[in-house]
Amino acid sequence: MRLATLIIVLASSLQCANAQTPATVEKEVKLMLDNYFADIRREGLMAEMKYLDTSADFFWVPPGYNHALSRDSVVLIITNYAPKVKLTDNSFETLRIIPLTDNLATYTGRVKSRVIDFEGKERIHILVETAVVVRRKDGWKLLSGQTSVVRTR
Repeated sequence: MRLATLIIVLASSLQCANAQTPATVEKEVKLMLDNYFADIRREGLMAEMKYLDTSADFFWVPPGYNHALSRDSVVLIITNYAPKVKLTDNSFETLRIIPLTDNLATYTGRVKSRVIDFEGKERIHILVETAVVVRRKDGWKLLSGQTSVVRTR
């Protein structure tokens, strides 16, 4: 009986030791979002692909759409649009990350997106984005969300 109790206590301790605090989850998600924007700035829009979850649960509602799109549809849109864009520079004007569990979090933020095409035309979009992110073996991924245009200048 004592051995069984000891095993349960040890197993419970190990589980608690592996648990992430909400502050740790928030920092990890913030780092992923910073890397996401930096990769897009450096490598172009196709860099977005490595941040999109590959599960069947993925969906996104992009600007201009009134329904959720599958990952395949989002990839097709990005693939068609990416060659037209020379630079995309995104930054959060506001960002709120809410850890839900060790492996799930939501975020909502106001994004400034500066886009320059190959003709040198610059547009600045102010967006609002809300999403769910999920921790996978290879890091945090965008699982579902919606992006809306607030204003374009």
